[in-house]
Amino acid sequence: MAIDRLVSAAVSRHDSAAHRCSECRMHLTLCICALIPRVETRTRLLLILHQLEDRKPTNTGRLAAKCLANSVVSTRAGGPPSPLWEGTEPVLLFPHAEARPLESWRDSPRPITLVVPDGTWRQANKARRRVPGLDALPCATLPPVVRSSYRLRHDRRPDRVSTIEAVALALRILEGPQAAEPLELIFRIMVDRTLWTNGRIASGEVTGGIPSGVRSHDPLGASPSKGGAPSSSS
Repeated sequence: MAIDRLVSAAVSRHDSAAHRCSECRMHLTLCICALIPRVETRTRLLLILHQLEDRKPTNTGRLAAKCLANSVVSTRAGGPPSPLWEGTEPVLLFPHAEARPLESWRDSPRPITLVVPDGTWRQANKARRRVPGLDALPCATLPPVVRSSYRLRHDRRPDRVSTIEAVALALRILEGPQAAEPLELIFRIMVDRTLWTNGRIASGEVTGGIPSGVRSHDPLGASPSKGGAPSSSS
């Protein structure tokens, strides 16, 4: 019976992946690729992606990188491509005990390379120790956030934010709202569409609306009375 359950779970994951966009990881009918902005910034982004985050549909780090023209994604195994930050001031976004507020770099004469570990808090902590060069970088912290808008994963601490929220907040500090707002908008669209397809919010609550003719792919079988649209078999 245990083997049967494992096989069933594997088939379910494969079926789910087959119905998702390979780029944005959303269901094909709710793909957001055409909505992803391309933002030019002075700040560079180096995303250190944990290998377990790479294929997760709820990952937001890759979405942040896709929004920013001046960005590079690197897996932890490969280490950071150091030439990326040549001529810039690299800063690790990590709440180390000796970290300084990111505002300290706002008037830097050189562009900032924002190095962001992407994974759970435990994985990010390990990345700083294990990825060559990261432990030598100065650490920066963000101002406290009352509550994250990321409702796709659960965390015991509401002040913790998703990767794209952290990047957007950092850009807001370093370059102003015009750099942050496009990331914040696409993030809301991604979260709302995912919540809608799970039957957790009504179509009228989805930022930007739902594409015409698309029905919910609610795997939980949520009833319309809970705010979900009728489910389909796909």
